[in-house]
Parts: sequence; C-alpha cells; structure tokens
Amino acid sequence: MSVTQGFILSCSTKDRSGMTQIDIWASTESGPAKLTIDKEKPVFFILAEDIDAATRIASSSNLLVTFSSLDLTTFDDQPVAACYSPTIRTSQLISERLSAANILVLESDIKLTERYLMERYLKGSIEFIGVESNHTSYRQYTQVKCRPGNYIPELKVVSLDIECSEKGVLYSIGLDSPMDSRVIMIGENEPAETAIQWVKDENALLSALCEWFATFDPDVIIGWSVIDFDFKLLHRRAEFHNRPLHLGRASQASSFRTAKQSQQSFVNIPGRVVIDGIDGLKTATFSFPSWSLESVSQTLLGEGKAIHNVHSRMDEINFMFKKDKPALAKYNLQDCALVSRIFKHTHLLDFLIERSRLTGLALDRIGGSVAAFTNLYLPQLHRAGYVAPNLHSENWLASPGGYVMDSIPDLYGSVLVLDFKSLYPSIIRTFLIDPMGMIEGLKLEVGKESTQAVAGFRGGQFHREKHFLPAMIEHLWQARDVAKQNNEQAFSQAIKIIMNSFYGVLGSSGCRFFDTRLASSITMRGHEIMKQTKVLVENKGYQVIYGDTDSTFISLNGTYSKQNADKIGTELVTHINQWWKEHLLNEFGLTSYLEVEYETHYRKFLMPTIRGSETGSKKRYAGLIGEGTNETIIFKGLESARTDWTPLSQRFQQRLYDLIFHDKPPEDYVRHFVEQTKDGVFDTELVYRKRLRRKLHEYQKNIPPQVRAARMADEINAQLGRPLQYQNKGVIEYVITVNGPEPQEYVKSPIDYQHYIDKQLKPIGDAILPFIGLDFDTLCAPQLGLF
Repeated sequence: MSVTQGFILSCSTKDRSGMTQIDIWASTESGPAKLTIDKEKPVFFILAEDIDAATRIASSSNLLVTFSSLDLTTFDDQPVAACYSPTIRTSQLISERLSAANILVLESDIKLTERYLMERYLKGSIEFIGVESNHTSYRQYTQVKCRPGNYIPELKVVSLDIECSEKGVLYSIGLDSPMDSRVIMIGENEPAETAIQWVKDENALLSALCEWFATFDPDVIIGWSVIDFDFKLLHRRAEFHNRPLHLGRASQASSFRTAKQSQQSFVNIPGRVVIDGIDGLKTATFSFPSWSLESVSQTLLGEGKAIHNVHSRMDEINFMFKKDKPALAKYNLQDCALVSRIFKHTHLLDFLIERSRLTGLALDRIGGSVAAFTNLYLPQLHRAGYVAPNLHSENWLASPGGYVMDSIPDLYGSVLVLDFKSLYPSIIRTFLIDPMGMIEGLKLEVGKESTQAVAGFRGGQFHREKHFLPAMIEHLWQARDVAKQNNEQAFSQAIKIIMNSFYGVLGSSGCRFFDTRLASSITMRGHEIMKQTKVLVENKGYQVIYGDTDSTFISLNGTYSKQNADKIGTELVTHINQWWKEHLLNEFGLTSYLEVEYETHYRKFLMPTIRGSETGSKKRYAGLIGEGTNETIIFKGLESARTDWTPLSQRFQQRLYDLIFHDKPPEDYVRHFVEQTKDGVFDTELVYRKRLRRKLHEYQKNIPPQVRAARMADEINAQLGRPLQYQNKGVIEYVITVNGPEPQEYVKSPIDYQHYIDKQLKPIGDAILPFIGLDFDTLCAPQLGLF
C-alpha cells in the first residue's frame, strides 16, 4: 500500500451493523477519494469515583459500554475514566442517562469525526494508506490509516446561480467553471451567444443538473446566497417533483436542513463543499456597506449585474423568460461569472484552504473560532494529562474590554499614531497566558524566579513552563512573517485572524476554556500597557490625545514635515520597545514580545467632541495623510465612513474637511452647498439606506423612519401584485419628504430639504467649524439687506 496525499473535503459518520463508520472524502492529485474508517469507538469521560454507579446504569439500560480508568484528571485534579461505546447512538444514550443521574460527563459534545481528526492532528492536508478499490469516478479506500500532510490541493470549482419566477418556479440554472460553462434552461432550442442546454420542463432541468455534476465532478460549489436561496429552492422543487437530487459523489443524494434555533441553513452534498460568497468573505473579515452581489462586485471588480433594481429585475426576468430566453441565459451566466471573479480577486478559496490547513476547520465552516481553538488545544491538553471542562454559559463574569482613552478634542497639526503589533497575541505570548498554564500556575507562589508563577489579573497566575498557547502563538507568528516575506496574502490573513481570535475565544462563554481570569489577564494587561506607554510618550514632551485598544495618538504640538515626523516616530518606537524589554525582564523575569510600530503621520487631525457636548468623542476622528497624488483624508466613525448617512452628507464632509485641512476658507462652500441642496441639485444623493433588524410586524411602539418606509413600500407592492420585500428584515432605501419617510422606489411627495440641512449637513459642520471660529447656523442664515 503506497502513501497518498490528499485534502479533506467532507466528513460524515453513521452507525452500521453495530459499529461506527467514518467516511472522509478527499481531493488527491489523481482525483477524488473516499476513505472509510470502521470501528472507531466514541468516547467521553467521567470521574473515576463514578465508575461503579455508571456501570450499574449501563447494565440496567442494557448498553454495552466499557469504562476504563485513565492517567488523566480534571482541572480540579480529580482522576477520570473513559467511557467507550460501540456506536454513536449508544454513546449518546449512556451520556444522557449518566447526566440524568447527576454523574459528571466530560467532552461528550465532541463528535466522533472531530475527535478522530484532532487527536491525530489532521488539519485539512493529510497522508493516508489503505486497501484501494477503483470505481468509475473515484477511488475507495478501506482499512485506512491517516497522518498529517502538507498537500495543497488544486480544487475544481463551479459557480452556480438559478433564475426563477417570483413564486419560486425554476427557469434556468447557470454553471460557470473552467471545465464547462453553460446555462440549463427550460424551453425550445433557439440560437444564442451563450451555451444553452435546452430541457423540456422543470423536472428535466433538475435531471440535467444532476447529470452535469456527475460528468464534470466539481469539488467546490460557490455562489451568492447559494445555500439560503439557490439550494433551498432546488431542494424545494425536487420535493415538489417527489425526486432526490443526486448531486453528491458516488451518486449520493444531497440534503438540506434549517436549524430551528438559529434559522441557519445547511446543505450536505457528499464529497463536495458548498461555499457561500457572503459567508466566506465575512469569515475573511471583509466588510461592505451592502452585501448584494451588485454592490460587492462594483466595489471589488468595478462591474455589476445588468439589472439591479429588485422590482425591474423580477419583471425583466419574467419578460426575458417569455420573450427572450437567450438574453436571460446571458444574464444568468453573468451572475455566475461575477461570483467566480470575486472569489478569484479576493483569493477567498486560497484563504479557506489555508485556514483549514492551520486549524482543521472544514472549508465551508462559518466563523468557527471556538472550534478552531478546540481542535488545536485539546489534543495537547490530553497529552499533558488533563481532560477539558464543560461549557458553563451561565453565571459567567465578563472581562473588561479594550482600553479606550478619553480624547482631547481639537484641530491639530502633526499627529502620530503608534500601534502595538498584535497586542493581545503578544500579551498571551509575553505573560504566558494559557488555560492549563493557569491551573498549573495556581499551585505556585507568584514571583519573578523561574520556579514561581507569573501574576495575572483577577486572581489568575501562570506557570512559566507548563503551557501551550504561547507556543501556538509563536508558531503562527513566525509562519505569518514567512508568509508576508513570500507575499502569500491568503496565508498571512488566515494566520492573523486565527491569532487574533484566541483572546475572543478565551473571553467567550461559548468556549469550554472560558475563565474571566484568562480574558482579564489579557485585557487588563492591555490597559496597563497603554497607560504606561502614554506616560513614556509624555515624558518625552509630546501630548497623547487619544488611545484605543492598541493605538496611541500623539500630538507633536505643531506642524512637522514628513521627514521630521518620521524621525520622531522612529525614536519613540525605539524608546518604548526598549523600556518594555528592560521593565518586563527586571519586574517579572519575562522576555518581552511587545512591539510598538510607527503606523501613521497625520498632517492635519481632527478629534471632535461628542455632539452637543464639550467632551471628546471616542472612535471618531479624521485626518489628512500622504502628500501630492497620494494624499487622502481618513474618516473613522464619522459620517463619511458610515453607511447609515446619505451620499449628500458624505459629499459635503469630504470637501469641507479638505478645505479646512488645507487652511482654505470654507464659508462660501458651505453657503453654496446649502443653496444647491435646497434647489434640488443633489436629489439623487438624499437616499438613506438602513437595515431592518427585526421583522416588520415586530415593530410596535417606536416606529423608526426606515420601518415606516418599508411598510409603505410593501403596501404598494401588495396593491401592484408584486412580491413583498421587507416583511422578514432586509435593507430599505428611502428619502424624507414633507409627508415623512417614503421608499425610494415609490416617492410621491416633495423632498423635505430642511430636514437634510438640519440632520445631515449641520452636524457635519458643527463637528469641525467651531475649531476655526465659525458656526454653521450663522454661515447659513439669510443675508440681511441695508433697507
């Protein structure tokens, strides 16, 4: 048996003939492979003192399980025993009955496949051997043994998109792939630029889709809302026709379900992975004002859909299906191609592959920070002699958040920003913060000697040698440095997200390792570091005007050239890093991994006040950076950076700040802009775009303007026989008229221009004009004549 390299696509388990079966589908250089592992025994743990009671319960329930004492303990130093079961169902039953008898059960929530993979350190890429048998489209392996590998797959991808009527009846299915691009469409054969496979009816359409998957055999299916919309509808139509959808490998049927509590939808296609573009981009920390395909493609690619108004799109699709099916096919395939190009442009699949290879998370896993941490940490914990605690989501004490300093409002000349590089991961690494390390550290005295524990906060203290998390951070840190050097952006981003998630995991009650002493020892240490860094800066004669989590904003008390500002920034960085290195060694006996970096020089910088107050704001500022053609204004938390303010306000703010930052008088601009607004020059820029956070009927007492606009829109939709758009959350675009808010698509009243002057322009002017001795209301007051 030769060793084969592969990459895990999907996993499943089932009970069969009184034992378990794990099926792993993998991509290999020679095509798809199905790995079958038999007789793996599900296991969880109980206290060793409960073995006799547990044995009696198992016997009285006729459950054939085995209890075995182990050289493992709980975090409370209580010895434990393992409970091995022949099947998943048996393990679930005995776990439930032991819990009902108030016997502590540990790690019973870890699924068989997860335990199989994590205990062998299998993370995405694997090597395996087994008894091989060939099938038409894949290879089967039994008696499989796996170990970690380094294989990076070249996955076959198809972008899928459906077109349908407003009632959900299918018209066509677009498939865009390097292997084959076509549209499968109901209708009679007619000439078309797009490759169209014509079928006679909806049932034949579904059959053709299954045949396409069997022929071209993709590893990954991508799309836009592809799970919640496309596959949900495909399975609904398959049910209507009383037929399965054989989209999986080995002719297996796909399945669809929606979780009752979260309402999250899942599609299972054996041997294949389905990745929704929206979920994938969010996982990679992308953010957009709107997540519509039109908006995201315009932002990333500079191109979009042929039709983007929701009503005209549906009307146009219905018209094309009846009168111009080749045009509909072209439109259908264009949507597929846009998604393909977004994935390519963002290297999204590369990112997800690297995330899987680092953490063991499945390619299609959304979020998954807690699962990633568990995958990486739990096997090491077991080998150190401990089992993990259970979740305790109740009665937990939150830890303080990141440090945010009260700002000093003003319009400044040169302002420098110094950032601590990955502050929370570097705190974990420097102060040896770790779940097991705390358990071991609590057994010691606190001090700076090698035999003493490192002090944390809220009673936490940490062992200097017995820990895993600092080394995990160090490994990831070094890998990211190499990725940066090699310009491997997807790999670097995956590592950054994983490193930064570790604090969030330890501070989340959804993690089994949550302990306020852990999270507080990170955040409260961050507070201490930021406050001391402020002292170090001010001792050099500069003014710290703001601080936020890991960033320190420093006024140089004047206007400096880029060269001189850079020199000061570099000198401050050297001084601060050296101080922390010496301080931590002398005070704690620790090596410092804290590293502050010189990030930005703002030539002009505004720190505004809170509206209607003289107190400085937080997380809101603007500044001018760069020179010449590279010059730009950065807005943070202000109107230009917020999606719930109108394009009118953003246009006004950009130009107003540009004038003031360049020491040019703004008076004429402000007056003229207000007059143009009243004259209707900017009518296309008066649209509010806001998200409906709840279903429409749930708004009962305080009815915000977006809800009033949405209700009006759906009342008109109902009258016109159009689909209701806003009943179940969503995004509404509306304007304010003299009769109140009205949906953009159905505006019938005159615009209330005074509203936009008072609520959109005036707050922007009031934020900056007082710092140069001006007042918005005075500037805009009517000019009085002499007579």
